[in-house]
Amino acid sequence: MAKGERRVLLLCGDYMEDYEAMVPFQALQAYGVAVDAVCPGKKAGDICRTAVHDSSGHQTYSESRGHNFVLNATFDDIEFSKYDGLVIPGGRAPEYLAMDPKVLQLVIKFSDSKKPIASICHGQLILAAAGLVKGQKCTGFPAVGPVLVAAGAHWVEPGTLASCVVDGNLITAPTYEEHPEFIRLFVKALGGHIIGSDKRILFLCGDYMEDYEVTVPFQALQALGCHVDAVCPKKKAGDSCVTAVHDFEGDQTYSEKPGHNFTLTANFDGLDVSSYDALVIPGGRAPEYLALDKTVLAIAKHFMEAKKPVASICHGQQVLAAAGVLKGKKCTAYPAVKLNVVLSGAIWLEPDPIHRCFTHENLVTGAAWPGHPEFLQQLMALLGIQVSF
Repeated sequence: MAKGERRVLLLCGDYMEDYEAMVPFQALQAYGVAVDAVCPGKKAGDICRTAVHDSSGHQTYSESRGHNFVLNATFDDIEFSKYDGLVIPGGRAPEYLAMDPKVLQLVIKFSDSKKPIASICHGQLILAAAGLVKGQKCTGFPAVGPVLVAAGAHWVEPGTLASCVVDGNLITAPTYEEHPEFIRLFVKALGGHIIGSDKRILFLCGDYMEDYEVTVPFQALQALGCHVDAVCPKKKAGDSCVTAVHDFEGDQTYSEKPGHNFTLTANFDGLDVSSYDALVIPGGRAPEYLALDKTVLAIAKHFMEAKKPVASICHGQQVLAAAGVLKGKKCTAYPAVKLNVVLSGAIWLEPDPIHRCFTHENLVTGAAWPGHPEFLQQLMALLGIQVSF
């Protein structure tokens, strides 16, 4: 690695929580951190199935199938000395990972070397099994509390102090809702410094937007210290949008499964768009109907005509095409949206490979959620946000 670069390890397993794997994975990459995602018994290119955990009004969270998470490194090839930190997602994976001696040996190495360990939700089961929480202040998903107390931890009830707890090299958090602080604290522990983050960013949301394409950039920008608002026509702050999990599973087009419920943070009616520095448009199926809303189109026109940064991904470009703001613009999109983009007068850029993103003047476009690191990096560049180590 070049001087100043950081490399971290993401410890994965089947049915880890979908957000708790992908949000830190892609956010850290967007900040310039190399991230290797590994799983015992698997190699680079294999997948881990993930779980969507959400509150649905019952006494505990619901679970449904999430995205297929592709590993980019092989567990048996890990060279511990290469890594500056460790991230442990939650979900159900930690239940069996905590029983794996190789996993415990690896985590103990990070602890003994005082390298930062960031663990969230049920990930703390692995810390308890490794004997790393005795005498340590830590938090986690409430149901994990009794185990941590039995392991000798000083349990911090979620919500009684800051959402995340730091004790030495250990950073713990209760759930993915705490990602912005969790990721920011981990970046700080890695020696990171964030500048230029005093920005206000607006997300145009809708029902069945793609789950990753709203939450990954939303929380990644919050983790940088930006003020981020999410709005949806005919909805207000505190309402939710349902999301869709889009993935490729061997069919001729992507599959769709229910995602998390995404909570909006601002009212659509009465919105002062002039108070925002940038606009983000997630993809999924929401843009199909958002492109029919005159107020949505007016918002898109405002940002484009004001030359403020606009970042649109996947099917989000359907909104820009309908708003008539793509003429002469070089851009990409999900390949099935090419017709909309070309007919609107844009210059089509092929997304090859699929994670390729492009910037033309104030416009950043991407084809799909695998491109989030590039997508966010290019938006950060337009906003003047930098992360240095």
